[in-house]
Amino acid sequence: MTGASDRDRDGAGRPRQERPRDALGRPLPYGAEGVEPVSEEPLPPHESLTAAKALVEEGRPFSAHEVLEARWKAGPDGERDLWQGLAQLCVALTHAARGNEVGAHRLLDRGVDRLQQYAASGGPTYGLDLTAVVSCARDRVASQ
Repeated sequence: MTGASDRDRDGAGRPRQERPRDALGRPLPYGAEGVEPVSEEPLPPHESLTAAKALVEEGRPFSAHEVLEARWKAGPDGERDLWQGLAQLCVALTHAARGNEVGAHRLLDRGVDRLQQYAASGGPTYGLDLTAVVSCARDRVASQ
């Protein structure tokens, strides 16, 4: 069993994942060639959405989730449901692509609930049509 001291850490001691990962976020053995990791630094809202969309289109929904997670952790509390809901949709896509139907539907439902709560709050959507995003995610999960 490995302890916390065995984890990958940055210079400040914060946990960082140094193991390479495949396109669906599964860890690969050290030294294996994986996909290019995404930055753990948050991007501005529009850049986060652009990057996440491109990653989903490239078949990398796990990486898209990481981009959105960085934004939700750095963003204002009032936007948490937006960013967390979008990240959960990406995790649903990841589970679906990995063949985990139960996990895909659970995360899809959680993401949809968050996005519905956010839509009801009237917060900024940065040009997103949340209804269309949810519909697209549902279609992708169903088609896996």
